[in-house]
Amino acid sequence: MKKLINNPETVVEESLAGLQAAHDNLLKVYFKPTYIARADAPVAGKVAIISGGGSGHEPMHGGFVGRGMLDAACPGAVFTSPTPDQMEAATKAVYGGAGALHIVKNYTGDVMNFEMAAELCAADGLEVSAVIINDDVAVTDSLYTAGRRGMGATIFAEKICGAAAERGYDLQKVTGLCRKVNDHGRSMAMALTSCAVPAAGKPTFDIAEDAMEIGVGIHGEPGRERMPLKPAGEIVEILATAVLDDLPFRSGDRVIAMVNGAGGSPLLELYLVYHELQSICAARNITIARRLVGNYITSLEMQGCSITLMKADDELLELWDDPVLTPALRWGI
Repeated sequence: MKKLINNPETVVEESLAGLQAAHDNLLKVYFKPTYIARADAPVAGKVAIISGGGSGHEPMHGGFVGRGMLDAACPGAVFTSPTPDQMEAATKAVYGGAGALHIVKNYTGDVMNFEMAAELCAADGLEVSAVIINDDVAVTDSLYTAGRRGMGATIFAEKICGAAAERGYDLQKVTGLCRKVNDHGRSMAMALTSCAVPAAGKPTFDIAEDAMEIGVGIHGEPGRERMPLKPAGEIVEILATAVLDDLPFRSGDRVIAMVNGAGGSPLLELYLVYHELQSICAARNITIARRLVGNYITSLEMQGCSITLMKADDELLELWDDPVLTPALRWGI
């Protein structure tokens, strides 16, 4: 597998050095232990928002560190949870005295390590709450989870909770908003190809040229079904129906929508997917009030996409519209 790397053992560290060099006005990268923090952290009197996970999903999470979103992010090795000492160090570095919220995707390693980090922080007198994101409707349990996996609603939670914290909301209210986002958000993904972890140097899984995986996880975990490749309209119908029927979303709902690329699919295809999604929602009298189209949670170079929909009321839409300034998401500033 051809990759733009120097050494599989140092790819994460070198990439993080590049992230800081490109965005040193927004963030700072620390090593031993490794974490990314807002350049102006800690912000006194503000709830600190911290998330993290394995590398290989860029721009999540480091690309969302900055004003109006995350105060810190903890990058693990590729597709590997960060360690408790990373999360503890990141939390303490950005703690502004008003508490901290850990936003955790539902993967066993992430959940366990964030729990340990929260206990270490609490032992030193820091107030930490946590919300587990489990919005993936594809499967009930998977190779790496008990329960549903965390996916696109993580981005929505980071943006909305980051905005709420920036407004000065207290920890209890910010935590409640995070749970609200998770309760109102649903996602599902598909893959046309596998990806290759740099250290492995070969595809994570095998899939025929004329096949696709429906409900795949962000690390390449198996989904609901492997089936013959279909036209984009039929693929979006499968994904959107599963998402819309799960909550369920109803006629008259307003939603925030994300069509997310897995890393290897061009915008030409992602906008086509969004057009199909908008048509499906319109047929159900569901209004897409806000939207994102692009690469936000990738799986290295995997070809494919995911769809995330979140039922949105005035409160969530107002927080979504608040200013944000990060490497990967920015508006209103």
